[in-house]
Amino acid sequence: MIPIIPVRDSRPVIARADAATAANAYLKPGIINLSALPPLALYIHFPWCVKKCPYCDFNSHEAQGGFPEEEYLDALRADLESALPLIWGRKIYTIFIGGGTPSLMSAAGLDRLMSDVRTLLPLDGAAEITMEANPGTFEVEKFRSYRASGINRLSIGIQSFNAQHLRALGRIHNDDEARRAVEIAHATFDNFNLDLMYALPSQTMAQATEDIRTALAFAPPHLSLYHLTMEPNTYFAKFPPSVPDDDLSAEMQDMISDATTAAGYQHYEISAYAQPGRQARHNLNYWQFGDYLGIGAGAHSKLSFPHRIVRQARFKQPKAYMQQMAAGHAIEEEVEIGRSDLGFEFMLNTLRLTAGFEPNLFSERTGLGLNAIEAALNAAEAKGLLYRDHKLIRPTLLGQRFLNDLQQLFLVD
Repeated sequence: MIPIIPVRDSRPVIARADAATAANAYLKPGIINLSALPPLALYIHFPWCVKKCPYCDFNSHEAQGGFPEEEYLDALRADLESALPLIWGRKIYTIFIGGGTPSLMSAAGLDRLMSDVRTLLPLDGAAEITMEANPGTFEVEKFRSYRASGINRLSIGIQSFNAQHLRALGRIHNDDEARRAVEIAHATFDNFNLDLMYALPSQTMAQATEDIRTALAFAPPHLSLYHLTMEPNTYFAKFPPSVPDDDLSAEMQDMISDATTAAGYQHYEISAYAQPGRQARHNLNYWQFGDYLGIGAGAHSKLSFPHRIVRQARFKQPKAYMQQMAAGHAIEEEVEIGRSDLGFEFMLNTLRLTAGFEPNLFSERTGLGLNAIEAALNAAEAKGLLYRDHKLIRPTLLGQRFLNDLQQLFLVD
């Protein structure tokens, strides 16, 4: 288990030291200096779903016989209240309600949740508030209520418009329900995302092309297109299906790039495509190494303070989480990110952005000078995986294709 590090104040304790000694202490290994705190987002985890998909490694649990909505909402409010001293005075710019299947929540439950959030936190006037939804749970009136409660963006887990592939993926919706869900989203929300996967079991190039063609025909503001992977501790990891080989998968990836570009979408992150101005602001905050408070079962947080950055994890099992929250214990694990790990963690996120980042963002978000990763930058540039100048650092097309290799160059032994 990661050791618990109590956080009570945003500055390290320095006893009986004059100003000069204190200043020097902040420069010793393990201490960083942030000139300003990054933007802050809120993630809320809803851990239940109708049926666990064979590829899913998220913290989700089948809601057999229902779920304790009121008890869980009580726990979420208590969790948020307990976290307030860590984020006091900071504005929330984006909210993401993920799962699981948050659209299982009742309209009244979602309204209560949003009311609690607005009561306890200062929200930016233009906050992006996203909720994940499963096509198998779409009801027109329910989603109108969600919109009235403050949700202004949906992320819909389509995965495929092909009935054969939906069955292979263990999805609870069929191809007609997938199309109906997008139509309801179009009618109810100005902004939404469609999640799709490719390189599916027994998928042909023609079938992958048809999925992308169907998705683009709906003109969604945002598309997330993921390569199916066999994640550890999933059914597919134990019983792998027959999937397209690397060459066919690469051809599918090239097809996706060509089709989305032709339709006017910007490929702004390794798996994300958006119409101009419709990038996912919540996810951009992750990829730019911003801060996020995560509440709910198994939720993770990354929080910055002037002289340290910490990560937290809530209790994972819903029952344990609610019991611990009732006893006043929100956090199961907490650890400070060491100086030697900050470069890798920053680059692990920012290298997912196809347009890269400005060099000064590294210092702004890590409190370190760019020279801390100079050797890795030189190695990546020499391998043709990275482009950089005084205004920009970004992965090359080769770096995007071999992103794992590029990211690992920044991993310190």
